[in-house]
Amino acid sequence: MTLPKTQDLKYIAKQARKLMVETLICAGCGHPGGALSSIDLMTALYFDAMRLDPANPGWDDRDRFILSKGHSSIGLYTILHLRGFMSKETLFTFRQDDSRLCGHPDMHKVEGVEMSTGSLGHGLSIGAGLAIVGKMDKKANRVFVLMGDGETQEGSIWEAAMFASHHMLDNLVGIVDRNMLQIDGLTEDILALEPYKAKWEAFGWHVVEIDGHDFVQITSSLRQAPHVPAKPTLILANTVKGKGISFMENNPAWHGGGLKGELADIALKEVNQAIAKG
Repeated sequence: MTLPKTQDLKYIAKQARKLMVETLICAGCGHPGGALSSIDLMTALYFDAMRLDPANPGWDDRDRFILSKGHSSIGLYTILHLRGFMSKETLFTFRQDDSRLCGHPDMHKVEGVEMSTGSLGHGLSIGAGLAIVGKMDKKANRVFVLMGDGETQEGSIWEAAMFASHHMLDNLVGIVDRNMLQIDGLTEDILALEPYKAKWEAFGWHVVEIDGHDFVQITSSLRQAPHVPAKPTLILANTVKGKGISFMENNPAWHGGGLKGELADIALKEVNQAIAKG
């Protein structure tokens, strides 16, 4: 695939936000806040950084992506649709009766989903396992794990972080959606993470801090991975929860919820205006 220009990635992300709004309206429920904050990261992964083939989802040499914060599945499903893994009709069945698209992604039901996730704190351990197997098999593929910042309050994350650095898994790239919010409020009020970058570095990771909505910074950091030989990489992406929908931005109330009535109209208007601006 020819690498897209930054402007192309921005346009794809705007289309993804529109599709997420439309899907939320159809479903009446979902987790929009964290999906909107991380959709730029997933756009860059699937349309720029990762080696994959929608016509052959099981290609052995593909890069792997694990959505550790599985409740943000609407973002992943939207990107899988845009990348050619599923139709729009399938996307719009999200969380409907008998749909394959559950609130948390199921690897046995959805092509392109590498791991069933949802129990927070497990994704990095799984990613480390896949990465060490890749090393043992002398494969060149990489493993990307997208975590929520609130999720990294889980002890299992730090056990996996120690494991990855101990085994020098430079084919493992952790990405933290650092939107500073979780379901109950500010991460720093609930269980403080700072000094956050220093924590990851102390666990033996190479840390790159970026603006998680700046495609130049996102693509640069992802394309370079692995950044340092014999060290796993952590991309600390500073983001805005609910990015792109005015009433959702920086509002923990929109960790979860559906769209209807006037709010649905406002959200649709805003995403359509964003697309119209190019």
